[in-house]
Amino acid sequence: MTTNQMRREAAKRKLENQQKRRAERARRRQRTAMITSVSVVVVVVVAVVLLSTVGLPGGGDDTAAPPADAPTTSAPPAAAGVPESIPTEIAPAPARPTPLPASVTCDYPTGGETASKPVQPPAGGDVSATGTVAVTLETGDGAIPLTLDRALAPCTVNSFENLVRQAYFDGTECHRLTTGAGLQVLQCGDPSGTGAGGPGYTFADEVFPELTYGRGVLAMANAGPNTNGSQFFMVYGDAQLPPQYTAFGTISPEGLQVIDQIANRGQDQSRDATDGAPVQPVTIERALAS
Repeated sequence: MTTNQMRREAAKRKLENQQKRRAERARRRQRTAMITSVSVVVVVVVAVVLLSTVGLPGGGDDTAAPPADAPTTSAPPAAAGVPESIPTEIAPAPARPTPLPASVTCDYPTGGETASKPVQPPAGGDVSATGTVAVTLETGDGAIPLTLDRALAPCTVNSFENLVRQAYFDGTECHRLTTGAGLQVLQCGDPSGTGAGGPGYTFADEVFPELTYGRGVLAMANAGPNTNGSQFFMVYGDAQLPPQYTAFGTISPEGLQVIDQIANRGQDQSRDATDGAPVQPVTIERALAS
């Protein structure tokens, strides 16, 4: 028979075995928890590394690239002294609403001012008011063919042709270039290059109320009513002017291309933002009439 002592010893051994098994299970749970923790840490580290490197430009540059639609630099400012735009449409050639007689008389009085270059005034009697005169301005930038219209301004054409035939314009610089939206002209005809010179004589305006200006028009510069001399301007774009400047011809399309090239190089803004001397000298090497 089993004694009480034997039953107590058996119960003790059973309890010890249960405690061993509980301790072993606890150790296994601890190892599992440690492995899981290490794995989580590894995953987090890898994720951080990936998030901090993927998508950056330049292989690790720490500056994020801008969105595709965001400008990386500001637009460059418009160049100073050049026209913002030049109209391409050539204006209709000016025409008198009432024709002049076939010939007119012109007056070219000499004043107290000395001519910028020696020249003789033209004859003023029986000046033709019909037909045209072809003149070519040979410049360092190319030829600028002009058509002078006697029916439009006979006294002006007579003077201009006279100056051409005496080589008055040869070797002279065009001293003024305007580039504003309301006035785009290249002005020439002063051998002194100052804008104050002339041929030593003057003549009257040949204007009319309907006169307008635009791309391709050739006209006289002046210092007030009836002060025409040798200075003229070639309209390559806009010219919002009152009818106070004698128009006496037109500029060929090829000549306008040459003037456009000059205008797009710009002016030095010596008068104001839209008015000055050409940044690169423009020289009439020779003027020829035919």
